Amino acid sequence: DEEEDYMSDLFIKQDVRPGLPMVRRVKEAIQKEEKQKEANEKNRQKSIKEEEKERRDLVLKSALGNENKGFALLQKMGYKSGQALGRSGEGIVEPIPLNIKTGLSGLGHEEQKKRKAEEKLENYRQKLHMKKQANEQAADQFRIRFKNKQEERKMEGDLRRSQRACQQLDTQKDIDVPKETWFWIEPEEEDKKDEEGKEDECTSSDLSVSEKLHILTAYLREQHFYCIWCGTTYEDSEDLSSNCPGDSAADHD
Repeated sequence: DEEEDYMSDLFIKQDVRPGLPMVRRVKEAIQKEEKQKEANEKNRQKSIKEEEKERRDLVLKSALGNENKGFALLQKMGYKSGQALGRSGEGIVEPIPLNIKTGLSGLGHEEQKKRKAEEKLENYRQKLHMKKQANEQAADQFRIRFKNKQEERKMEGDLRRSQRACQQLDTQKDIDVPKETWFWIEPEEEDKKDEEGKEDECTSSDLSVSEKLHILTAYLREQHFYCIWCGTTYEDSEDLSSNCPGDSAADHD
């Protein structure tokens, strides 16, 4: 196709008014581009590989004739076109397809490429699995820490209740000094500077909240026959052992 002459009457008579719809202009441009592509495709020379492929496909699609020596020998032995091979017809009907290698890669390259792709996919799956396990483990650890923190807060509250009860019961028995300094709730403004107080404080700080709670509740049961879980002061040890479920919060749940 010859290039358009922009000085010809055909070009001058084209409607280029501003009111021409944009859709029409776009449509005309697309049609012009498609025509140009078709013209280029027709004028393009086919490569040697493309010509070889076309000739090969044409030959493979056409049936064998009598001029083929192998086919002629089969016909002499009783073979008919479209019949399966073999004496009883158990063989193949269609010929074995050709897998022609056209690339420059060596033999076994495709298998190696496929194997690498499978290994890459397997590694990706393993990473996803490990990431999922890590997320699940982190979630489990968070739940454990949260549960432990709740239990610790509960034990701290039980310890404060036990300290208040111990201070009240000791006072009722005219006990002015607690058996251990941490048995009572000390006022925040009180400042002890003597060495004995410091030693007691250091000793009590070595104990955990659960250990303090166990020691203090045992003291309340033995000294005052009192159970913080029941909130009851029993008459004696026999009354305590027979009516109280146990000496821990788990026994009272």
